[in-house]
Amino acid sequence: MKVALIGASGFIGSAVLKELLSRGHHVRALVSHPEKLTAHPQVEALQSDVNNLAGLTQQLNGQDAVISAFSGHAQSNTLDYYVEGIKNVIAAAKTASAPRLLVVGGAGSLEVAPGLALIDTPEFPAAYRATAEGARQALLLLRSETALNWTMLSPAAMIAPGQRTGQFRLGKDQLLVDAEGKSQISVEDYAVAMVDELERAQHLQSRFTVAY
Repeated sequence: MKVALIGASGFIGSAVLKELLSRGHHVRALVSHPEKLTAHPQVEALQSDVNNLAGLTQQLNGQDAVISAFSGHAQSNTLDYYVEGIKNVIAAAKTASAPRLLVVGGAGSLEVAPGLALIDTPEFPAAYRATAEGARQALLLLRSETALNWTMLSPAAMIAPGQRTGQFRLGKDQLLVDAEGKSQISVEDYAVAMVDELERAQHLQSRFTVAY
């Protein structure tokens, strides 16, 4: 497939890029600094800005799918920057008639009890609250889209570099934990789950999650 990957040089985006290339996909990598990406025959690296709606729309044209690993982590106002950016990603995907939009979500909006999201628990780290709230608002925006063929993949509570095992569990809107009560996934296996979804299309117009 021809896949536009927004944020291809980021923490999760770089893992998704590696997984896409390992499966033979051709990637239009949309990043702030294309010179930071290693040259690859299957990668077209383009400078991109989610705040430039017209430019982003043009870059999404002609792609079989769009994966957004965009985040606002580096910005001083993470929440507002991310929400405005994801609105533009959604609008650009619609205008470009992208067949699919897959979005990197957060764990904060997953339920730990009926009606109680992880982000709303007292234990949720304040340092991650803005990012998690942005991802929750992105999910609400996507759920209001009836014409866009979207999917969001939320990671486990802890996502970190590790091994690519290909062995994990999938869930829907509830936080997945293991026998010891831990919720975790490697960024490599998160990328496997994301590209699996790209290829298999099992969670159309819905959110799902992955964890060990």
